[in-house]
Amino acid sequence: MYETLTFTGGVYKSDELKELIEDLGGILLQENILQSELIINMAIPIDDVDKIKEKSKELLAKLTTAPMAGCEIAIVSPTLARHHLPHSACDIAEYLRKFGAKDNMIGLARGDGKGTAGITEEEKKLIEEHDLAVFALGSFKQCILDKDFLYNDIDIPVVVTGAPKIDLEELPGVSAYVEDLGRIPRRLRRGHDIRALKKLVKVVEDVLNNKKRELVNDPPLAPPIVVKNAIENQVPSIKDAISPTPVTSQLDGVRVKLDYDKYHEEIENVIVDNKKLSDIADIKKSLMYDYILVKIYNESSIIYDS
Repeated sequence: MYETLTFTGGVYKSDELKELIEDLGGILLQENILQSELIINMAIPIDDVDKIKEKSKELLAKLTTAPMAGCEIAIVSPTLARHHLPHSACDIAEYLRKFGAKDNMIGLARGDGKGTAGITEEEKKLIEEHDLAVFALGSFKQCILDKDFLYNDIDIPVVVTGAPKIDLEELPGVSAYVEDLGRIPRRLRRGHDIRALKKLVKVVEDVLNNKKRELVNDPPLAPPIVVKNAIENQVPSIKDAISPTPVTSQLDGVRVKLDYDKYHEEIENVIVDNKKLSDIADIKKSLMYDYILVKIYNESSIIYDS
């Protein structure tokens, strides 16, 4: 079992931390440098967490649990237009990253008004490649209710945000609703904004934990972080990928940020627990930049020969 943690500190001597993670059999999930601040999301064997705490204290860094680490979240906005982006949706994405989430911004092609709003099947499938979707909507209750067709049949957990108070029963197909996060033409930096963002973090964590509990009853044939580690060690081209987090962990798989047509055979031939990855996972072309999407089969999908 692994514990997911977030290290926040300076770049100085950070190589010592990375070496320790490797020595303990841990996995580095994500690394970001923001000016002089380094943020590392990691998965560490539970028995060795104290050693990481000691090293973080030595480096004068902050170490926190990261319940969203190893998850990929879609932040969905009705459009890419300025009246929907960049303020609230971007601040939501930025805030979730502080708690270990790997999130992607998605702007729908037709969302500028109740009469013309829409979502295509391709957009739905792209959203469903993630573990969870946060739909960042606006400030009017009726508008949010009338746009329920954007999110009510998405086949992953959905959290909706908006300004007005709305009972969850009024939003079919939604796992949770968070108020006080509407369409705001400024950065979310005031007290009530931060409180709303903190509530969103708690709600997202709860929804993801529910999904994790479901997976415990029928887990993937191999842990996604083990698959991530195997791909990084066995596919040399990963080291040349310029995309951030070239192998992104999900709850039931990984996204490999290499071109599918060129590299899918290498990914299929990766060995995990003495099995080819293609034998334990569905490997297909992602709708995001033609990346490679690996969805690991659950234990219940095993077919035994009679």
